[in-house]
Amino acid sequence: MSEKEDLAKQKAEAAARAKAVALARKQAKEEAPEKPEVDMDIAKQKAAAAAKAKAAALARKQAKEEAAEKPEVDMDIAKQKAAAAAKAKAAALAKKQAKEAAEKPEVDMDIAKQKAAAAAKAKAAALAKKQAKEEAAEKPEGEMDIAKQKAAAAAKAKAAALAKKQAKEAAEKPEGEMDIAKQKAAAAAKAKAAALAKKQAKEAAEKPEGEMDIAKQKAAAAAKAKAAALARKQAKEEAGEKPEGEIDAAKQKAAAAAKAKAAAAAKAKAAAAAAKNRTAAQESEEADTPSEISPNQSKLDQIVSAIESHVGQGALLENYINRLSKDVPTLVANPDTYFSIAKFLQYDEQLDFSYLSELHGTDFESHMEIYVHLHSFKMNQSVALKVKLDRDTPVIPSLVPLWSGANWPECEAYDLLGINFYEHPDLKRILLGEDWKGYPLRKDYEPYDVEV
Repeated sequence: MSEKEDLAKQKAEAAARAKAVALARKQAKEEAPEKPEVDMDIAKQKAAAAAKAKAAALARKQAKEEAAEKPEVDMDIAKQKAAAAAKAKAAALAKKQAKEAAEKPEVDMDIAKQKAAAAAKAKAAALAKKQAKEEAAEKPEGEMDIAKQKAAAAAKAKAAALAKKQAKEAAEKPEGEMDIAKQKAAAAAKAKAAALAKKQAKEAAEKPEGEMDIAKQKAAAAAKAKAAALARKQAKEEAGEKPEGEIDAAKQKAAAAAKAKAAAAAKAKAAAAAAKNRTAAQESEEADTPSEISPNQSKLDQIVSAIESHVGQGALLENYINRLSKDVPTLVANPDTYFSIAKFLQYDEQLDFSYLSELHGTDFESHMEIYVHLHSFKMNQSVALKVKLDRDTPVIPSLVPLWSGANWPECEAYDLLGINFYEHPDLKRILLGEDWKGYPLRKDYEPYDVEV
């Protein structure tokens, strides 16, 4: 293709471009008076976008044609020209947008700025979250703890700075507002303390028992220290705010309150001492005053008199009314006369203790004791017969010949305490085996086989 043909082609293309631009301007001019301002902006943007797309398509087409027809050197020049044209076009578009932005009213500009700022904040927050998530996933546990500590320290510092700022602002407020501010601050501090206490309690619940005790002690110490510091601060503030006359009055009131408290304590002490003295006096009077005679005393006297006249004067070692056991008459027999007394109680027509309701043995470490509980239907009266035995060789006559109900109780006392009842018809172990070593109800019993 000759140079003349190239030149003619270029001119034709330039003319086509000029015609297209003129046509676009004409269309824009015609549409402009009819459309409102908002539609104009949208139309301008659409027109600009269409123009850009058309220009880009045309540029690509030209570049393709020129690349196919021109040698390499011309290609480079064409590329440079295209780049320069693109730069110039971009600069012109930027100027146009700046001019359009300058023509917008101030309110729209502010809204646009706010929207841009909000979008930037949201983007920054999302990025921070993403980074935190990535760091948390990548960091080992130790680093995580350090990061948490740093975050906590930063939060504390921020809270302290905020508190200082609030205190500064509060200092500038008049007195009425100051009181309200103090109340609000106190309420906020309480809420914060309650939340912290809940958190600490939750953390403490997760700790093992040993750590729990240490944590409790630390918390208690910290609470005490905090309370003391707060009390000092309040006292200082009150002292600083009150004039000298009011401080003196407050001191006098505190002294009066302390005196009243001391007087009340002294009165309470005196009242307690008086009550104690009254109780002691009553007890002393009760000790000095002989107790009421038991309704069973006459029956005890009758039984003792009958035993002494038939068995002998030294047959009983002791006799008394057992106040702790329904005022039952109690007889303590000599081991030598134990069987004779029991026989007399059974067969005497006036006494007739025909029913043996209980028999058991007890180890008192210093001696063994047999306790027998008898009942007389004729007298409608019970009596207790006791006998003390040597602990090393506890031997006593059996009561089975008198009361057959003594059979198994005596076997039990033999089995568990080792008390030997001679003349028993069949004395044997009834709970433990015959080969069992020792007597389990003795106070000094030690198991022969520890594993049993």
